[in-house]
Amino acid sequence: MALIHPSQRVAYPYFVVALGLFVLQVLVGTWLAVNYWASLPQWVVDVFPFSTARAIHTNLLVLWLLLGFMGSTYYLVPDETGRDLYSPGLAYLQLAILAGTGVVGVVGFLFGWTEGKPLLELPRPLDILIVIGALMFLFNVGMTMFRARNWTAIQGSLLGGLLFLALLYLFDLPFYRNLAIDWYYWWWVIHLWVEGAWELVAAAMTAWILLKITGVDRAVVEKWLYVELGLFLFTGIAGTGHHYYWLGAPRYWLWVGGLFSALEPLPIVLMLWDTWHHVKQRRLPIRSRLVFTYALGMAVLHLVGAGVWGFMHTLPQINYYTHGSQVTASHGHLAFFGAYVLLNLMFFYHAMPELKGISRFAERRGQLAFWWMSLAMLGMGLTFGVAGVLQSYIERVMGLGFMTAQAQMRFWFAVTWVLGLILLAGVVLAAVDLLTLRPAPAEEQA
Repeated sequence: MALIHPSQRVAYPYFVVALGLFVLQVLVGTWLAVNYWASLPQWVVDVFPFSTARAIHTNLLVLWLLLGFMGSTYYLVPDETGRDLYSPGLAYLQLAILAGTGVVGVVGFLFGWTEGKPLLELPRPLDILIVIGALMFLFNVGMTMFRARNWTAIQGSLLGGLLFLALLYLFDLPFYRNLAIDWYYWWWVIHLWVEGAWELVAAAMTAWILLKITGVDRAVVEKWLYVELGLFLFTGIAGTGHHYYWLGAPRYWLWVGGLFSALEPLPIVLMLWDTWHHVKQRRLPIRSRLVFTYALGMAVLHLVGAGVWGFMHTLPQINYYTHGSQVTASHGHLAFFGAYVLLNLMFFYHAMPELKGISRFAERRGQLAFWWMSLAMLGMGLTFGVAGVLQSYIERVMGLGFMTAQAQMRFWFAVTWVLGLILLAGVVLAAVDLLTLRPAPAEEQA
């Protein structure tokens, strides 16, 4: 099966690098879990402290998700516009810059080279390289769309999300002497990335995938992109307020942020529900049940982790006690996994068989990996949540000491570590499956 647009092959190395970083990120995460429930020898802590491991874990998360988005965009755009990429060479150079920056950043963390901001620890020279890579990406994608002059809602949502993603990173570059102001703009980057720009990208990628695997009318999915854009402008930006609790901002931001941020996952959920309704009514065949499984899993866990759990956690009366506790870790793990990890894996399972020339592939290992990872992550969300509730009650209601709370949480951290090992095995299975995809048996091809 030959690709109509050869430049789509640019996406493959992005997927490979992203999968490798994904495995490494989860591996480091299991090491972090050990730090919570076991007392490590001091020489181990001196060589590889918790703060360094956490910086590596979170920055690898951001990097592999971004590389996955970029590779998916390079695969999607030629098909959506009807023409090859403006410059495949520029795309390969961009990958080398971003992957190299990630390697240097991780090594730098081991030697204490960091700015110290959580999730944005990269030093200034590496920040500049990230900006250069992002601008190269936007130029390449923008020129491809501009030359094609074949605009669609999917292209608009995708380009808008990517442009906003790049512009927001610029707020991280200055240093503000006032710590409250510095963290104010830090939240602009972090929140409006994951609950603004990334939501637009996710909606565009999901809409395109649904068109490809279900054959549903374009109007069915595109109408929800307009809803997503409206919610981004209304709830995504206003929802940032639930992070302003400790920054001295006006009190109304607590209610605005706590209520509106819960609405952000709804358009993607409704898009999938509407598509499924049309598929059943018109009896349309689903091209890949595995890809559709990942899409459904993404919508459900996105709604649970980012919507329901996020809404409960960010209400002012609750957030007063849970802010910065392990409840935050519960919400964060479920939301990122549901919204973006499964999004990338969904796209990988659609694109990589086509890049390898496989029309129908064996889905058994992919199905096993999906349920393996998803159930392990749900378990981790539960154990983090129980530990966080204990922590909030013991420290912030009863007023007892930090170590008293840690002693009561230790059992749940041990369970989290076991679930982390199970998750790691599922991630490895998914990565191996994607890299060694096999054609489906003859009876399934018929």
